[in-house]
Amino acid sequence: MTGPTIAGVLFDFGHTLFTHDAGPDVVSAAAATLGVDLSGEDAASVWAEIDAAAMAPDEVARGRDLDDAVWRDRWAVLYGLADRVVDGLGAAIDRSFHDPWAWSPYPDTEPVLAALDAAGVPVGVVSNTGWDVRDPFRVRGLDRLVRAFTLSYECGAAKPDARIFHAACRSLDLEPAHVLMVGDDPVADSGALAAGLADLVLVDAATPVTEERGLVARLDPARLGP
Repeated sequence: MTGPTIAGVLFDFGHTLFTHDAGPDVVSAAAATLGVDLSGEDAASVWAEIDAAAMAPDEVARGRDLDDAVWRDRWAVLYGLADRVVDGLGAAIDRSFHDPWAWSPYPDTEPVLAALDAAGVPVGVVSNTGWDVRDPFRVRGLDRLVRAFTLSYECGAAKPDARIFHAACRSLDLEPAHVLMVGDDPVADSGALAAGLADLVLVDAATPVTEERGLVARLDPARLGP
């Protein structure tokens, strides 16, 4: 990192600090809880249908990330598509994706958050979501290492909109020019640069949960300053 002093760091949530089992694996596991053994092909087909429906332009336009009630209602409908295969499967999938224990931190998540905390560098989480992603941090005691959470459904703007990045910087009492953004989505998270943040670090969303993201090396607190 070069340029202005980095006085604070913003992180995305999903596939940056935490991850979840892949969709087809969730479908298989959820079906198993209902006593049904789905083939890998069938599980992948169910997930492909859900994913396609969730990303359809008309569905995206409903604004799931901007309203928690819309989020809850629409995901119940979308996951409910799986009920054509197994009765009750949609609700089981929904429970998995909203279970804080089902979201796992990467091995270097806690070390880098702890290192930044020890260096006096405040951390914020900024996420496009319609549910409270504080919970996966809380159940593991990691919320103590995060100064503030800026969630799209609470602030009324979603990445890449500059407003959510500016709100996140204000939550750290810092000017955007002294804040670094770390994320995995080159479209949504790159909005940080347009919003005037100091820099952007992108990590690979496909990293398995057992592997480090290289965050400790890339965010060496010695290169940062409160």
